[in-house]
Amino acid sequence: MAKIQAIRGMNDILPDQTPIWQYVESTVRKVLSQYGYQEIRMPIVEQTDLFKRSIGEVTDIVEKEMYTFDDRNGDSLTLRPEGTAGCVRAAEEHGLLFNQTRRLWYTGPMFRHERPQKGRYRQFHQIGVECFGMAGPDIDAELLMLTARLWEEFGLSTHARLEINSIGTSEARKVYREALVSYLEQYRDELDEDSKRRLTTNPLRILDSKDPNTRKLLVNAPSLSEYLDEESVAHFEQLKALLDAAGVEYTVNPALVRGLDYYGKTVFEWVTESLGAQGTICAGGRYDGLVQQLGGKPTVAVGFAMGLERLILLLETLNLVPDEVNNQADVYVTAMGDQSVASAMSIANTLRNELPGKVVITHCGGGSFKSQMKKADRSGARYAVILGENEVANGTAGLKPLRDDQPQQEVSQSELASVLAALV
Repeated sequence: MAKIQAIRGMNDILPDQTPIWQYVESTVRKVLSQYGYQEIRMPIVEQTDLFKRSIGEVTDIVEKEMYTFDDRNGDSLTLRPEGTAGCVRAAEEHGLLFNQTRRLWYTGPMFRHERPQKGRYRQFHQIGVECFGMAGPDIDAELLMLTARLWEEFGLSTHARLEINSIGTSEARKVYREALVSYLEQYRDELDEDSKRRLTTNPLRILDSKDPNTRKLLVNAPSLSEYLDEESVAHFEQLKALLDAAGVEYTVNPALVRGLDYYGKTVFEWVTESLGAQGTICAGGRYDGLVQQLGGKPTVAVGFAMGLERLILLLETLNLVPDEVNNQADVYVTAMGDQSVASAMSIANTLRNELPGKVVITHCGGGSFKSQMKKADRSGARYAVILGENEVANGTAGLKPLRDDQPQQEVSQSELASVLAALV
């Protein structure tokens, strides 16, 4: 019988990989809590219309990438391709937005049917942050300062570069879209295939084209900045002033538009060149019209999302994962002979009580001294506690360093915890 394997692009995260995931998630959680952000958890399956109405029916995500199916009641459901729409739906449904400001965050898997590549999969994981009810550029600046602090925590400050832009209001973009299409229609035959298709569906996305010929054509194209409304210009100038005052470096990228229909005014991306070709590790912007678009009262909003796979790949590539993250154990307690097992388990429990936060593994399954010591070494523990029948009778334990050439010592079982507390 053929073995069943994982679906292509939906990867298992194995035990030797989970410590770095936990490190990244806990670091982000710590920084977000420092800024007063609250966690929200949404289902991974939503009504398909939620994404059609928010992301836009003519976007690549809705047209080609969503995992959509009819359930047994005939309802069209979709595995979430991104988190913002679901967060808006949940916050509105449960009355979190009425006359209130909210700073929310979430984490979990997202799903898009696209070509799997390193750091980008069909089931991928994001941490998302969404803020509601704050119209000024100060909250935009806070999000960018928050992410800058995250890069400091991870040691990535010199490897992450901020690009920002303003795409104005939907009315301003409509006028600009007409000017851009009019310009590009002259060169339709020279555009790449994706850009030809976007010319009639989502022309602003052409500004983000990576095709060299299309990039050349865009050099003389109308600039979105020339069509911005006064309010958006003022908002953007104030944002830049706040970032300057905070010492957050940035580049204004006029071609930065973001791929989802709901964005307006501020958009931004944190990019890196440390993974080869330029890659985005965090992106977002304002979406002041989305809550109303999904049936709620007009509510201003801004947020971002970061892909965990790409962030982890970046940390691993740059050797920025702290050594202690991969240490799976601190102490490994062995038991030589059946008469030692009960004492070993009791001592291990005492050590867990006396050494909070330290990982203490008890050897189970018997075996020779040599085989138990091999398992102790493979556990990554810094010390092995050795218990045989003589040690049990004498009330002592052998304490063997596993990561250096220091000699084994004999310690009283009553003093074992205090000795280890000074060592691990």
